[in-house]
Amino acid sequence: MKTFNKSIIAALVLGTTAMGAHANSWENESKDAWIDGKAETVLLMNTDLNNFDINTDVTNGKVVLTGKVDSEVEKELAEELVLSLDGVMDVENSLTVVKNMSAKHTDSKMMDDDNDLTDAKITTVITTRFLFDSEVGGTDIDVDTDNGVVTLNGSVESSAEKQLAIEIAKNAEDVRDVVDNLSIVAE
Repeated sequence: MKTFNKSIIAALVLGTTAMGAHANSWENESKDAWIDGKAETVLLMNTDLNNFDINTDVTNGKVVLTGKVDSEVEKELAEELVLSLDGVMDVENSLTVVKNMSAKHTDSKMMDDDNDLTDAKITTVITTRFLFDSEVGGTDIDVDTDNGVVTLNGSVESSAEKQLAIEIAKNAEDVRDVVDNLSIVAE
């Protein structure tokens, strides 16, 4: 009887350990999928990047970027945007720069200037945070950034939502100031 009890206890311990390892693996895969979705969204939200030419793969919080971009600035922008996301531990930037002299590239809004790169990153990060925050109507808020000064335009449903949107913007990296042009539509 004692041997039988020890066998059952041993089987339970081993089974629980295996289930815990499986649950941990599933949890990591879920986090990676969540990060991958956020990375795809932040790249899609940035109008200076062609998201269809950039691929993201995530393993244990490390994002690998592959594909092609038109310039070194776009390559750096993609990396900075993904690196700024919560949960991202590291970014391996394997994007290939393809010199594109087409009209699209020469007419691009983005200049090879650090301020433009930083402003684009700020706008995309804040917009993405609004979209992922269930308490903020992210699609009703327009975010513009000029030299680190963020301007919020649009409408929200309460003073609490307005304050939350302002705080999210203020807490983004590289933001120097926030101009609030938000209106409250119902309270």
